[in-house]
Amino acid sequence: MLYLAFLIIFPFVVAAVLMCIKTDSVLRTAVVVSGAAAEIVAAVFFSVAHKAWVPPVSYAYLSHTGNIDKLIAVCEVLLMLLVFSQAIRFRKYYILLLSALGTIPVLWLDVTGAGESTSAHIYVDSLTVIMVLVVGIVGSLICIYAVGYIKDYHSHHTDVKDRSGYFLAMLFVFMGAMMGLISSNNLSWMYFFWEITSVCSFLLIGYSRTQEAVTNSFRALWMNLLGGCGFMAAILFSVLIVETHDLMGLLKFYKIPEIMVFPVSMLAFAAITKSAQMPFSRWLLGAMVAPTPTSALLHSATMVKAGVYLLLRLSPMMYGTLPGIMVTAIGGFTFFAASLLAISVSDGKKILAYSTISNLGLITATAGCGVKSAMWAGIMLLIFHAVTKSVMFMSVGAYENSTGSRDVEDMHGMIVRIPKLAFVMTIGIFGMSVVPLGMCVAKWAALRGFIDSGNAYLVMFLCFGSASTLFYWVKWLGKIFSVSKDSVRQEDRVRKTEWTAIYPLTFTAVALCFVYPFISSSVLVPYINNAAFAGEGAVFEASITTGDYILMGIMIVCMCLLPVAMRIVNIKQDRRVLSYMSGFNTGDDRSFYDSRGERVQQHLSNWYMQDIFGEKKILVPSLVISATFILIMMSLSAVGGLFI
Repeated sequence: MLYLAFLIIFPFVVAAVLMCIKTDSVLRTAVVVSGAAAEIVAAVFFSVAHKAWVPPVSYAYLSHTGNIDKLIAVCEVLLMLLVFSQAIRFRKYYILLLSALGTIPVLWLDVTGAGESTSAHIYVDSLTVIMVLVVGIVGSLICIYAVGYIKDYHSHHTDVKDRSGYFLAMLFVFMGAMMGLISSNNLSWMYFFWEITSVCSFLLIGYSRTQEAVTNSFRALWMNLLGGCGFMAAILFSVLIVETHDLMGLLKFYKIPEIMVFPVSMLAFAAITKSAQMPFSRWLLGAMVAPTPTSALLHSATMVKAGVYLLLRLSPMMYGTLPGIMVTAIGGFTFFAASLLAISVSDGKKILAYSTISNLGLITATAGCGVKSAMWAGIMLLIFHAVTKSVMFMSVGAYENSTGSRDVEDMHGMIVRIPKLAFVMTIGIFGMSVVPLGMCVAKWAALRGFIDSGNAYLVMFLCFGSASTLFYWVKWLGKIFSVSKDSVRQEDRVRKTEWTAIYPLTFTAVALCFVYPFISSSVLVPYINNAAFAGEGAVFEASITTGDYILMGIMIVCMCLLPVAMRIVNIKQDRRVLSYMSGFNTGDDRSFYDSRGERVQQHLSNWYMQDIFGEKKILVPSLVISATFILIMMSLSAVGGLFI
């Protein structure tokens, strides 16, 4: 319990210290680096203390928390007043209604005593430990990366007021809130930390205070506050009707799902908004205006992972239920639609944003299936995605600070110009798309989960969505390795604190490909078999067998040996030749003489299919379809809740 208390409280303490350091200094860097390092060490010690590799492991803490409950109630009021002040300042009065609607009923439960609970407020099991490691390690390294990044950011954005201390402080608040959320068993506590993440994302997205940033930050806020209202409805129903105050108390009702349709649907709705599933995906796309560490933290270790974490918690209850159908359909559709949309854009951060939305859709779909094999795949996807996507975001951010652009088309010849960054980015792309690395392993397992649950449409979404996913990753990879005659080495402007974060995460992305069998056999399989699933009672075995491990090992060795062998063969013949351009090359490798003797400038670019998959073509229809479906499913669950 001591380690967990440290993990939750310490980031808030670090944030308070950073707010007091007004100028950029060695002291600020030391506070961030030492604070992040302490959080990583605490996360590792926490996992060791709770022996996550000897499941089933579960610990419950804090049955009597009167004073803490009062403190949280006060903090909820302060949080609501903060939102009120920002809404009034920018004349976004609808925010007032959403914030009050979500917070006041929960406060009413606290004040009247109806929400008072004697059950454990903190619950730790193997999934908690996994999430603590993801948030503690990935989130902390992103904070270290942010120290150097934010300096370059302000050197390139001189029109943005330098509030670096505030920015770094919010990153730590984000991390502390996430630690509280994933360890909370009490629904009111979970809701409190849930709302902190919503407000933090709002503040970070609006960091630059430009009109675009303000607009996008309020879009993120109202969508997540709307999800918070769903969370509030689930709490009221659970406390007043089901007479349970905690998440584990809800899960014990898996054998009579009809009484749980309404609260589970409301919690699933909150998770869908938090995880930026369609039709709520636009808030995550709008988050691109924020400095890159915000995007890295939102996409990999906090915020959106809170949503899929909650869905994975609820997964045992979803088999064959109304909320399960809603979650699988929205998740599968989002995975497919977002992967198509990613094909049509060239902005690196936007591609990563659509990729995140897409992969979160896949995790959402696995959670909604309500079978053990799908849950195994969902947790694996969460782990691989958190590490790999953080590497990609930090690489793109470092490239943008070094060159002034994050467009994929401007990454031509990156392997020669900025080789170290190109190598890291290549590892990230491989981890996201190439068999047998990270995400592909989990997608392979997801296929079995979809088949086990009898969702044929999910199999189709997975197949076609994976094909389009590979398409945009290969386009990006092609640009990195496309070398022209004029490609020359550039100065490495990436700061040491950025490399301090990028290298460990890159190593972790590769290491996971070798250690995930241990994670699966020693942690996930026992944990999942210990959970009570409504849809199946058979003992689950991992989707990947020993034979598959051997085959994947051979493939990884071949992938490493092939470029090395080619380099050895061509080491003495390493030369660049002029490109063939259907004419006589002028010598600059950029233009040629055509058949009429006229000089023509060549233009090489990827095919983005904007006329087929562009945002103007399929984004609005996708949002309308998903919004209509959610509205129908939520209406059905509400009607069912009224008649229970």
